[in-house]
Amino acid sequence: MAKKELTSKMKNGYERITKAELKEMDDYCEQYMAFLDNGKTERECVTTAIALAEAKGFKKLERGMKLKAGDKVYYNNCGKNLNLAVIGKEALGANIVAAHIDSPRLDLKPQPLYEDHEMAYLKTHYYGGVRKYQWVTIPLELHGVVCLTDGTTVEVKIGEGNEPKLVITDLLPHLAQEQSKKPLSEAITGEGLTLLVGSVPVADKDVKERTKERVLEILNKKYGITEDDFISAELETVPSFDSTLVGLDGSLIGAYGHDDRVCAYAGLKAIFDIETPEKTAVLVMADKEEIGSVGLTGMISQNFENFINIITGGKADMYEYFEKSFCLSSDVTAAMDPLYADAFEDRNSAHINYGIGLCKYTGSRGKGGASDANAETVAKIRRIFDENGVVWQMAELGRIDLGGGGTVALDMSNRNIETIDAGVPVLSMHSPYEIVSKLDCYMTYKGCKAVYESK
Repeated sequence: MAKKELTSKMKNGYERITKAELKEMDDYCEQYMAFLDNGKTERECVTTAIALAEAKGFKKLERGMKLKAGDKVYYNNCGKNLNLAVIGKEALGANIVAAHIDSPRLDLKPQPLYEDHEMAYLKTHYYGGVRKYQWVTIPLELHGVVCLTDGTTVEVKIGEGNEPKLVITDLLPHLAQEQSKKPLSEAITGEGLTLLVGSVPVADKDVKERTKERVLEILNKKYGITEDDFISAELETVPSFDSTLVGLDGSLIGAYGHDDRVCAYAGLKAIFDIETPEKTAVLVMADKEEIGSVGLTGMISQNFENFINIITGGKADMYEYFEKSFCLSSDVTAAMDPLYADAFEDRNSAHINYGIGLCKYTGSRGKGGASDANAETVAKIRRIFDENGVVWQMAELGRIDLGGGGTVALDMSNRNIETIDAGVPVLSMHSPYEIVSKLDCYMTYKGCKAVYESK
């Protein structure tokens, strides 16, 4: 009998992946980058995902539809939260991948436009855990919708392609002695995250704020909106650059919004690539995770129960259905960064190119706010991944006492659904330009597909 290996021998994924998989990985990442570039907001992610799903045969879910094994449906919640399902052979229980499609950003305030020294500005309110200093002096765009009182919804995209960009200015170093003495968290204030949007006044000298008026004229001509319409708008400031390959070897992807669209796309592509599963395969692309999963489109809402109720025709006992379900809460984790090694505990940190990172627990400090998967659940996901050739690793979110974070896992486990976190390790997480490994992206796709197909 061969001697059993007693010590862990985690290897770099490039020592384990086949040549055929390398080609599949490159193709997969090219498709992911296209998805990311088309989805810089949660609304755009939903729109893009629906178009891709319909091309794969998914139908819009309607209440009262008669569904059978193999049917493919999607449910759009308010344009910012999307659920998809491939109906399985078994009546009770689902294999679920839950990810989120909102990312840290700068939202416009309800009354954002003002003029100061003949320059026009838009005030923002940051969303999620941004590091404010990272958002100054980079090219920015505005994406979103303006809803008019007549019921019309106007889609807004400002700064795309060759259009003029927006920017938040910073103080020149010659005059920044006092600013430089402040901590990073205070050097740029929340109220200081203000977009410069114009500098040319209208010709009419009887107008009090002439530069502001010119900006309003431009917006009205292009979108038919007025200043009061900002009140019923959702306009998000996002970085004005597309995803790119990083490194001389092109092994990494740099982009805005990897957290958590990198896992959402993995779940999306995986649900496209399965046939009729034993258990119903469900993908949740949730909103509002970055601010606590709250609201109508967040994971805490009853939208998920509503979706399950519709696909089961209202016949399933929800408690029993959840009890027989399994959820991979697919959210990113922190990748060990050698430049900031003191923030990590190396033995229990995710590493670039070592595959999808399993997080038994998240939370902060003493596991506060964590969904702590039990040992049986961890063993189950290890088996699923190993049987399907998924390169994986264990991960924690940095050193214990530095902070922490959470995912939608807590919301799913609170429904009595067996849940564990697993996702792509990220460098520079929550920045306007995050970095992930192509190999880790591909292995997360393989992991999601394996969960969908598990019994």
